[in-house]
Amino acid sequence: MNVFRIIADYSHVLAIIGLLVNIVRTKSCEGVSGKTQALYFVVFVTRYTDLFTSLTWYLTIFKAVFLVLTFSTLVLIYHTYKKTYDKNIDTFQVLIVVLPSIACGVIFSAERTSIQEDLWTFSIFLESVAILPQLYMIYQTGEAKTITVHYLLPLGLYRALYIANWVWRYYYERYFDPVAIVCGCIQTMFYILFVTMPVFWSGTKVEI
Repeated sequence: MNVFRIIADYSHVLAIIGLLVNIVRTKSCEGVSGKTQALYFVVFVTRYTDLFTSLTWYLTIFKAVFLVLTFSTLVLIYHTYKKTYDKNIDTFQVLIVVLPSIACGVIFSAERTSIQEDLWTFSIFLESVAILPQLYMIYQTGEAKTITVHYLLPLGLYRALYIANWVWRYYYERYFDPVAIVCGCIQTMFYILFVTMPVFWSGTKVEI
């Protein structure tokens, strides 16, 4: 495991922790897409079917942390602070991304006879588009709240570092996974879109 992968994983965890802390601190989930968080939870549940059979403690701990933190975020959004949740704005139709991800998960699975592999491939495709409800919510409101910005920027760093991780692994290990790389690049493009919103999306306001 290389340094890019390790820093990327910690950036991912810090992004989720930061979101949780900000929601609790402000007692509000205004500007946060519950649908994006729900999609990420589905991503982790379907990807980490090997939670208790991971090869290292590092992987086991991080998988468990992603599941627990994301579930906790959903509880805050849909239960604890549900009165502050913008459900009338968080209107992205998730089936638009879920159904194609299911189809791609089956079609591009490396092992057609393995349900676990199908679920893993599905999770890769779904993760690449899970941020879309959040971006659509920003587009709807015309602004990105501070709480959202502080969540999305570390996630963007996580994806950028994973690209460096793939380059490292190909160079030193001759490892190449076209599905993960293509989906990762697509996801990175969405984060670039978020960063460039104030420039190219007229009227979009980003609070820092």
